[in-house]
Amino acid sequence: MLAELYLTFCTDNRITPKYHVSDILEKTPSTEEYVFKLAGNNRVKPVERLDDQDALVLSKCLLNIKGVTALDLSYNCITDEGIKHLAELLQEENSSLHSLDLTFNDFEDQGAEILSQSLQSNRTLLSLTLSGNKVKNTGGMSLASLLQLNNTLRVLRMANCDLKTESVIAFAIALTTNQTLRCLDISRCHTFGSEEEWHWTVHFAHMLAVNQSLLELHLGTMGIMTCGIERLSKGLLFNYTLKYLDLHSNRVTRDDVQPLVDVLMKENSTLEVLDLSSNQIQDEGAVLLSQALASPNCSLRELSLCSNSIRTEGLLSLAKTVGQNSTLTHLYIWGNHFEELVCLAFKNLIDSGRLDPGHIDVRAYEVDGHVYLSHVSQTLRRQFYEPKNNSSTTTFTRQEESTNRTSPKGIRFFV
Repeated sequence: MLAELYLTFCTDNRITPKYHVSDILEKTPSTEEYVFKLAGNNRVKPVERLDDQDALVLSKCLLNIKGVTALDLSYNCITDEGIKHLAELLQEENSSLHSLDLTFNDFEDQGAEILSQSLQSNRTLLSLTLSGNKVKNTGGMSLASLLQLNNTLRVLRMANCDLKTESVIAFAIALTTNQTLRCLDISRCHTFGSEEEWHWTVHFAHMLAVNQSLLELHLGTMGIMTCGIERLSKGLLFNYTLKYLDLHSNRVTRDDVQPLVDVLMKENSTLEVLDLSSNQIQDEGAVLLSQALASPNCSLRELSLCSNSIRTEGLLSLAKTVGQNSTLTHLYIWGNHFEELVCLAFKNLIDSGRLDPGHIDVRAYEVDGHVYLSHVSQTLRRQFYEPKNNSSTTTFTRQEESTNRTSPKGIRFFV
């Protein structure tokens, strides 16, 4: 029935239907709730990417399906015009949509403003992902203003969106009063120079000191240096809710680690996941972090130090501390310098069971009596918080249905 409805809308609007979409709708029963995965980067079964006309037809069709809880339209070709059509779903009074993923489409600031306006009165959407769309400063300011009005949204991901200092500051100001957002990702913004860094990190430090709801913060590839780390750390000293801090690919050096160590060693520390990959903390920084891990106040469970120019002294210090620390469960170190003493130390941690092989990105192997470490494709999880609803969900993807299986939670998947 839903597939027929979709084809009818295509015919009425003189739009060529995408048959993988109709296939998904054909499998959809009318009594459950669903996650529609229509991502355009399916490597298993290549599909034609959706455009604005598809967004028009899809929005009209989904307005007649009350059980859609999540919609994944990532890696398609939807522009500002298509966003206008999708906004109708967000403005629907009885909408059940909890999650919308528009990663790497083609809309810009106008599309972001349309989304912001449509979400002002929305009370159902919990997660919005816009990463990879060039919403720029104007779109960023509009979405930051949304956070002052919307008290439902829990997750906002806007990495690589060409945001500039003004919109970054606007997000910090909005989060001084917003107490419902749990996750913010604004990585890879266009913030240049020490003066701009000083301005936006001052606002973020203040926000971290007063905000008591944010659990996850991603600030990767933002050029953060000594001044920025010092200011962010001062704010974190007064924060007792943040659990995930992402500072990957910045300019953190060995001289900048001490302020972060102070945060990790403070009484009642809450930080559980720290990503410092692709910085330059070197041996001195690794030794300082080892001291923090040895503190009874440190609650860190997952740590990524990949590609930090750490050599034998720093890595052995980490290995020794991890061997004595019972809290840290995940450690990622690939891209540093592994002498044989280091390889032996981490081999012992894995063989003894102190580090689960699935929670570290290296494996030990032996050649001619010498121990080496090889890389395993495992990285720090990129999301800590994900909003959940209590109802069972049926997931539909663009892949052909080869297996119909039931998960332990009763969630039915088509894979």
